[in-house]
Amino acid sequence: MVMLLGCNNDAVTLCFVFQQVMSVRPDLHQHYVQVCQNLGQPENPFIAHVLQEADKNDETTWTKGFTLKIAGNSHLVPVQRVTDDSLQVLVSVLHTAAFVTGLDLRYNILTDAGAKIMATFLQENCSLRYLNLMFNNIGTSGAELIAKALHGNETLLHMRMTGNKIGEKGGMFFSSMLQINSTLEELDLGDCDTGVQCLIAIATALNQNKSVKAINLNRPLLFSQEEETTVHLALMLKNNSSLVELHLCKHEMKNFGVEQLCEALYENSSLRYLDLAWLSVVSNNISGKGLVALSDAMKTNTELSCIYIWGNKFDEATCMAFSELIQMGRLKPNCTDVEPYEVDGHVYLAELSHGLQKHYYWTPSYWAVTKKDANASLAIAAVSEYL
Repeated sequence: MVMLLGCNNDAVTLCFVFQQVMSVRPDLHQHYVQVCQNLGQPENPFIAHVLQEADKNDETTWTKGFTLKIAGNSHLVPVQRVTDDSLQVLVSVLHTAAFVTGLDLRYNILTDAGAKIMATFLQENCSLRYLNLMFNNIGTSGAELIAKALHGNETLLHMRMTGNKIGEKGGMFFSSMLQINSTLEELDLGDCDTGVQCLIAIATALNQNKSVKAINLNRPLLFSQEEETTVHLALMLKNNSSLVELHLCKHEMKNFGVEQLCEALYENSSLRYLDLAWLSVVSNNISGKGLVALSDAMKTNTELSCIYIWGNKFDEATCMAFSELIQMGRLKPNCTDVEPYEVDGHVYLAELSHGLQKHYYWTPSYWAVTKKDANASLAIAAVSEYL
């Protein structure tokens, strides 16, 4: 008996075909060559190379599923970046390739037209669990198409849109999607030029959404000094019991915003990773009062394990508070970027080297990244099998 879980009604027949071909090992490269000829499109040598390599996978890999890594920033082989037209050929090949469970298309030149192709694919596909479109040229209309495609998709777990300038309106389409989709576990909207209304809408959606475990909202475009986005995100943390990872880098957060988050952490028992200020701590301008509040929150919230504070305004109370956290074992040395030391009876904090976000924008293709925080865009709810 074939189970069709995760397929919407419009795609049941296609899902049935997908399931039936799981046990059949096709020749992806030959199929690609044939489709190029049928559609009158030139072959992309990089895509051809990736498919040839995929054809060499053993039976176990084919049965378990694997990711096609067609990242346009590969340094190992000559790269001809994927265009909208070449994407059309690729998805035509993947329509009968249910063993492809991940698709990495980062750093290519896909536009809104390519987003339309991908949206159609997401509506029909029942096997893709990981999709990485970071740093393409997708805008607002493309974001709308992809977000709406996810309304009915019950398979995709991991979605990365990092660096596509979808703007405030594009982000709003994803916030609406979060009110409907109950499958997606990780969403990356960092560096997407989202704004205040989008962040508030996402926070509101996450009050009810129980499936999202990790979300990246780094570097929005904020023009208000009122920190209303932080207030809404803090309220969300009081209500949400499923989110384990939240990224809020470059939100220009000050003491008031940090205190709001700390109050929320007293009531939150699920969050394990809160990324506030890495690479933008100076502009956040957090002083001793806010930093001490963070240390107090860690004593109450036993799930929060990683905190990075270097570059803010350390006073004596801050140094004592974080020294105590480290000495009592509450804060592990490999989960922070500060290390206490003592001079003439006074405690200070020194910067501690670490690998946080070392591979935020790219993942090495020539060796495996084993340290979770080195790829800290989405670190805790790991998707290492897709990266």
